[in-house]
Amino acid sequence: MAVLVAGVVAPVATAQARPESPILSDHDIFGELTEWAAGGWRLGDSANRSNSSMPAAPGLRLERSVVQVRSQTPSASSPSAISGYMDFHFNNVEHQDARLDFHRFVLLFTHSFSDRVRFVSELELEHAFVEGLEEAGELELEQAYIDFLVTRELNFRAGMLLVPVGIINERHEPPVYHGVERPFVDSVIVPSTWFEAGAGVHGEVGRGLRYRAYVMAPLDATGFSADEGLRGGRQKGAQANVRNAATTGRIEYVGVPGLWTGASFWRGKTGFRFPRVETQVTMAEVDARYRAGELEARAQYAHSWLDGMGELSRTLQRTIGVSPNIARQIRGFYLEASYFVLPNPAPREAAVFVRYENFDTQFRMPGGFEALPQFDRDAWMVGFSYYPDPDVVLKLDYSIVGNQSDVVEAPNSLNIGLGWWF
Repeated sequence: MAVLVAGVVAPVATAQARPESPILSDHDIFGELTEWAAGGWRLGDSANRSNSSMPAAPGLRLERSVVQVRSQTPSASSPSAISGYMDFHFNNVEHQDARLDFHRFVLLFTHSFSDRVRFVSELELEHAFVEGLEEAGELELEQAYIDFLVTRELNFRAGMLLVPVGIINERHEPPVYHGVERPFVDSVIVPSTWFEAGAGVHGEVGRGLRYRAYVMAPLDATGFSADEGLRGGRQKGAQANVRNAATTGRIEYVGVPGLWTGASFWRGKTGFRFPRVETQVTMAEVDARYRAGELEARAQYAHSWLDGMGELSRTLQRTIGVSPNIARQIRGFYLEASYFVLPNPAPREAAVFVRYENFDTQFRMPGGFEALPQFDRDAWMVGFSYYPDPDVVLKLDYSIVGNQSDVVEAPNSLNIGLGWWF
């Protein structure tokens, strides 16, 4: 949600020249800070879309425009604003009945207390309704924080925050990425959407070097699994145990035209439900995006080291009778290339893409535990994205998924999606 956040934290919609002074005036503080304040994209109203001097983030949108949010941004006369995004999917997975799913309905509410103090929140409804069980739908508060903007180099943030790891977790709106569903690496290895309660700092040092650093609630190791890695360990700010807080951070460099590089980390103890079991997760991630003309490339690698998982699996075996068979290392990467096919300039855009992913949630196992080959997986995806408007995307893709098992087959799938934001 960093893209939407940047839009609603800015009262100035049009691009302005960057001042040389490290201390920003009340007039330009949000117009200039929105370039990076929550992920690095400048936003404004649709009327000024073509007039901005800021280029689009590589691979995010049309090369000829910047990312925009059409809702009214907070201002002195209207200090509150609402925005959001939605996506609607058709999924046809092998050996399963085809499904239609209104996957997400997301509303973003913001309020400006002053030029330097803003509130941002994100409320998400998944799968159309909620009926007790998560499988029947989810209602989640994915963001709810206060931003205190001080200088370009140093600003403060506290509340419910998105973990700043990877390409997708902070920027997961449907028009931002190719493919109906998010990449496997960004769902399994980096457990998007990943949010926790916490606080920290963010800013820009020099030209093009941006950072975010937070202290947050840790993961809960009892939710880890052989299939989905860390995903089940997210506490999601629900009376989260903080006996040992986690630290996380990200740096991004965007000083070279067309190039966007980043590196992230996460580190925290996770075994608070079993105090005698010492467990800890350390995650490192690197990524890059590059756009040259109509060609675009993306790459990401994420690796996690999970300490104490052998002891934890044996403890859970004694406690609940089932061992989760948790790995001591998990890792994944993907490479993606796309080509924007409509001539320049065009009011609409279309792109064809191909992506290869390899991800293994049992990459290395603790002593006495054996890796299962079905969790060493790879996937090829080919697809098409059509933008009748920069804020609306129609997607079509086909995924070919494989694993190292001779017994358990990984299903392929055909997916069609419609996504938009406003």
